[in-house]
Amino acid sequence: MLCLKSGNAALLRGSSSAYSSNTRIVEVLRGALEKTGVPVDAVQMVPGTSRESAQALMRARGLVDVLVPRGGGALIQAVVHDSTVPVIETGEGNCHVYVDEAADLDKALAVAVNAKTQRLSTCNTAETLLVHAGVADRFLPSVLKALRELDVTVHGDDRVRGFDDAAVPATEADWATEYLSADLAVKVVDSLDDAVAHIRRYSTAHTEAIVTDSQSAARRFVARVDSAAVMVNASTRFTDGGEFGFGAEIGISTQKLHARGPMGLPEMTSTKYVVTGDGHVR
Repeated sequence: MLCLKSGNAALLRGSSSAYSSNTRIVEVLRGALEKTGVPVDAVQMVPGTSRESAQALMRARGLVDVLVPRGGGALIQAVVHDSTVPVIETGEGNCHVYVDEAADLDKALAVAVNAKTQRLSTCNTAETLLVHAGVADRFLPSVLKALRELDVTVHGDDRVRGFDDAAVPATEADWATEYLSADLAVKVVDSLDDAVAHIRRYSTAHTEAIVTDSQSAARRFVARVDSAAVMVNASTRFTDGGEFGFGAEIGISTQKLHARGPMGLPEMTSTKYVVTGDGHVR
């Protein structure tokens, strides 16, 4: 609907496993368009289920203006690498919550638990919790207990596991993983700079959050973290077109050209300049 409302035609290509369902959905959409002034062919489906049909779409430069892949990281990267059509990455969400030394720990507990557990399978769900060493002794027992009660499996570093024998030893892969499940990587860091360095290394540039009562710490975090959305004392789960007041969105863009963050109606359009003169020359 966003494509149509923004004046675009929509050429849809779903997975082979859902081909029959997608075919029927497109039939329903086209049937609905017959009752409007919008051309029925404004919604079409790429025929076939082969890799070749997908590649034909990705190579249709000049016919297709932009591709917006939705799916797992492997799919998105395949489209980015193989396409000659411009691509907007509505990418993975390896999102972080950093609990600063100056955090209100009650707020930190609420934010960390909400960011991880409010809905497990979304791209704005937190996948890594970073805790400043200065508050680890006071914060980790409460947050690990709360997560355990919600059946979240913690993948912790050695310092985290010192507070919870049930925590799974974290591996290098855990820091880079978008779980989309009841799993959370947890690490103790010695400073805000260490937290930022970790985020820069492993983040997918979707959403990161800091919990702190220090304005200077919040400003440093916001300035140094290069993600589409940065939260201060708020859950990562707020990164959403509706939550931002933008209305429906087609996804969260994690790149910088031409749109970043929620992809709503304005981001689905481009610019055309019309100049009216009366014989003007330059």
